Amino acid sequence: MLGARGAAVARGLQVLTHSWRRDSRALALARACGAPRAGHWQPSAGPGPRRSRLSLSAAAVVNSAPRPLQPYLRLMRLDKPIGTWLLYLPCTWSIGLAAEPGCFPDWYMLSLFGTGAVLMRGAGCTINDMWDRDYDKKVIRTVNRPIAAGDISIFRSFIFLGGQLTLALGVLLCLNYYSIALGAASLLLVITYPLMKRITYWPQLALGLTFNWGALLGWSAVKGSCDPSVCLPLYFSGIMWTLIYDTIYAHQDKRDDALIGLKSTALRFRDNTKRWLSGFSVAMLGALSLVGVNSGQTAPYYTALAAVGAHLAHQIYTLDIHRPEDCWDKFTSNRTLGLIVLLGIVLGNLWKEKKTDEAKKSIGSRIEN
Repeated sequence: MLGARGAAVARGLQVLTHSWRRDSRALALARACGAPRAGHWQPSAGPGPRRSRLSLSAAAVVNSAPRPLQPYLRLMRLDKPIGTWLLYLPCTWSIGLAAEPGCFPDWYMLSLFGTGAVLMRGAGCTINDMWDRDYDKKVIRTVNRPIAAGDISIFRSFIFLGGQLTLALGVLLCLNYYSIALGAASLLLVITYPLMKRITYWPQLALGLTFNWGALLGWSAVKGSCDPSVCLPLYFSGIMWTLIYDTIYAHQDKRDDALIGLKSTALRFRDNTKRWLSGFSVAMLGALSLVGVNSGQTAPYYTALAAVGAHLAHQIYTLDIHRPEDCWDKFTSNRTLGLIVLLGIVLGNLWKEKKTDEAKKSIGSRIEN
């Protein structure tokens, strides 16, 4: 009897040991998949079905769109609107500078150029991804782009590109004839820019020529033609700005670019990047100062330029070109820089009315005396 009981106890222990090992393996697998450890607090989902958190970010909006539409929205980079901002902001500078003294920028023109920026940035990204589809498959950051990943065929990309350009043409036709011709002239830059990284270490310069065309177009849309004394230094300052932020951006991919034979200013400047960026910053601030002088800007504008200088100095001083995440953060911070310039232009223009009124009062008092 004792022998039978001992055998039963032994079998029970074997069953418990086997069960414990199985549960341990299951727990390890769960932890590997991201399950919380015991004693780690997790927010309770509460009673009833789970609800996804409401998010108004661009990426969340794209992810909530109908699934067949999502690859096209990602092809336009609607999930990453920073590029649209960087294309749009030079347009707003030019429109703001063209406003009458004491007036806000033309809201109709701002909305029109905003629509155009979304469409043309989308068209530019579509062209870029069509040219670079074979390269994108070899770069970690771009391997999931819709064309490279096979989510959209080349034929459908052409059709989608045609639709974007048609809509953009509709926006352009709302402007005066001078601006229509000027805007159409930028199409060659839009098409050829993606090829520059194959033949020169300065593709960022080509991007600057393309992305800042709005600095010319915004003024002509309001005034009827370009004033070279204002538009050319503004265009030049935008090009310098693009060389700054896109060189920082290019440092994210420099290892992959070097392996597959693509060129960039990041590979050209290497460890001397901060010196080059400092030079571009000085040139940008100098050109913006010339814009202010030639357009009769006032104290708020130059105050904004001082803030822009401080922003650039902080960007460059704290930049770590060997950390892609830091490069991305510095790159996206340039939206704030562009908005500071816009704010300075608007406030400086409103200040002009105050100065004009003071001058009129002074002249009136002199006449009375």
